[in-house]
Amino acid sequence: MSLRSKPSVLAILMGGALATIVLTSPSPALSEGTLGASGPFDALAGLWSGSGVVQTSDGLHERVRCKATYAAENAGRIVRLELRCASDAYKFELSSNIMQTGDSLSGNWFESTHRVGGSISGRNTGHEIDARAEGDTFTALLTVKTMGRRQSFLMESPGAKVSQVSINLSQTGK
Repeated sequence: MSLRSKPSVLAILMGGALATIVLTSPSPALSEGTLGASGPFDALAGLWSGSGVVQTSDGLHERVRCKATYAAENAGRIVRLELRCASDAYKFELSSNIMQTGDSLSGNWFESTHRVGGSISGRNTGHEIDARAEGDTFTALLTVKTMGRRQSFLMESPGAKVSQVSINLSQTGK
């Protein structure tokens, strides 16, 4: 069975892929007024790419490739994302806005090809982010770790058609 077969499967994967890119802030926001201070998303602005594996609840595995362009705004506390991901069976295109206040994250996403969207909330505790992505048809738990210009992402959604997504990304340019 193709991952293209159910919109709820795509919604889960899209929410997970979005979080892969967006929720990878390398450090909490620095206090305002500090010399050289930057927002939590400033280091992420630019081009990123990577690959990983999507695992379905029935045991199928499929490789996925992603490219993203995003910009930090509002002194690096907001990130605007344009994301494209594809595998042999499908493709999707996302746009999103995520904001960090203190160590809390909140935002929304919309996938234009399949016309689905949702929200993301969570906490950035430095080099690790724990978050929850929600849409009308799914909920997923996310863990993202950043190590310099590399990031690892794990999305788990027990009981969903797409039960796990694991992706590694590298920053490719500013």
